[in-house]
Amino acid sequence: MNFNNKVIWITGASSGIGKHLAIELSNLGAKLILSSRNIEALETVKNLCNQSSEIKLITLDLENYNTLESKVEEAISAFKTIDILVNNGGISQRSFAKETSIDVDKRIMDVNYLGTIALTKALLPHFIKNQNGHFVTTTSIVGKIGTPLRSSYAASKHALHGFFDSLRAEIHTNNIAITLVCPGFVNTNISLNALTGNGKAQNKMDNATKNGIAPEHFARLMAKAIYKKKQEVYIAGFKEKLGVYTKRFFPKLLSKMIRKLSVT
Repeated sequence: MNFNNKVIWITGASSGIGKHLAIELSNLGAKLILSSRNIEALETVKNLCNQSSEIKLITLDLENYNTLESKVEEAISAFKTIDILVNNGGISQRSFAKETSIDVDKRIMDVNYLGTIALTKALLPHFIKNQNGHFVTTTSIVGKIGTPLRSSYAASKHALHGFFDSLRAEIHTNNIAITLVCPGFVNTNISLNALTGNGKAQNKMDNATKNGIAPEHFARLMAKAIYKKKQEVYIAGFKEKLGVYTKRFFPKLLSKMIRKLSVT
């Protein structure tokens, strides 16, 4: 497995899954464009990668999705082409639906859904022109199963599945692949940064997240799924994967199981 001379653009690349995926793909020979809001953190990630001369940094904010067309032009000009876009940027949530401000619902949808599809749509003409390309989107097991304290987050991730499944059918004749990557619990700062009902960060690590898959291991499995152009892949623990298949075949049973999940 290698990505020699492949140009790969990763959003949400300053930490967590994006950071470790950047390191992994750099080791596999890719040329990288790394994006997030934090240029200092991106510089740190760049210095951890191989071939730093083959890495370009572009700051962007997915919440400002009306500005993303100019970011696409900037990204294409970096290496004259883009082969793979990894839509990895996003924010999570930890709050009951009844206690979540509609402004928080909107922000999560703006970042996770509208920002992601706006960037995808802006890059799509480039892929169609080249008759080649690959959209990779980090969704979540919660994009398949809604769980307590994550109503807005689950909604945004479910929406991504609907959009990209439809898009895949529309562009299948253009030699453009779509991979949906569904993480379970991964040991990153996602729960620390998750929004509470009033829009403030939780600033607390969930036990399940703390005990989740090591991000380095996750990145290796994600790189393999990208290389194989998997349509959808679940990179998660046994219980999370079991939940996906239980919902498919025994939805009523899963509903009873979900009710018993800890909400503290």
